[in-house]
Amino acid sequence: ALLDLSGVHQVTGTWMGSTTVPCTYVPSEGFTQHTLSWSVERDSSTSTIFRRDDSGDHILLSKFRGRVSIPKQSPGNASLLIEKLEMPDSGHYTCQVIWRSTDNSLITREVTTTLKVVKVAATKPIIRAGQLGLTVPAGASTSLTCEASGSPPISYRWFRSAPAGKAVFLSSEAELAWHSLRPSDSGTYFCEAENR
Repeated sequence: ALLDLSGVHQVTGTWMGSTTVPCTYVPSEGFTQHTLSWSVERDSSTSTIFRRDDSGDHILLSKFRGRVSIPKQSPGNASLLIEKLEMPDSGHYTCQVIWRSTDNSLITREVTTTLKVVKVAATKPIIRAGQLGLTVPAGASTSLTCEASGSPPISYRWFRSAPAGKAVFLSSEAELAWHSLRPSDSGTYFCEAENR
């Protein structure tokens, strides 16, 4: 268990974004990294993407050129960074490291991670601005509605501004309603939207 690669079972990346497929080990005395390669399996065919050996770094699959890299000056880190992710990049990625020991024998280890490329990541809620300076006669009924776009589920909270910059919590519904308005209901109200 001297030399062992560690990775994760699955990573998720966003289309057109970037992601790192982790592959690391603890450098061990008496062992030098001989070759490092990354391959991808999709539709039951496997192809090598990247190979690092004595002659340098080689990107073997043209569709990954200019989009993949591996840290240069960090021994033990063989993680694969993929940029400008495309939907067909989803697949099973295998990191393989071969070490040469002082007695010239070779040791091979590999770790496989599934990459899922998704169209859209979770997005923060964006609240549609409400009307400012709304004037309503006393005794009338009215309501203020908070609407936000973003990844569901979205929860809402209504507050009323109070003196000294404080806020009074009023409701955890999207809509704040009054059946009969009183002059004392005048004030500044604001809404907060939250998702994961």
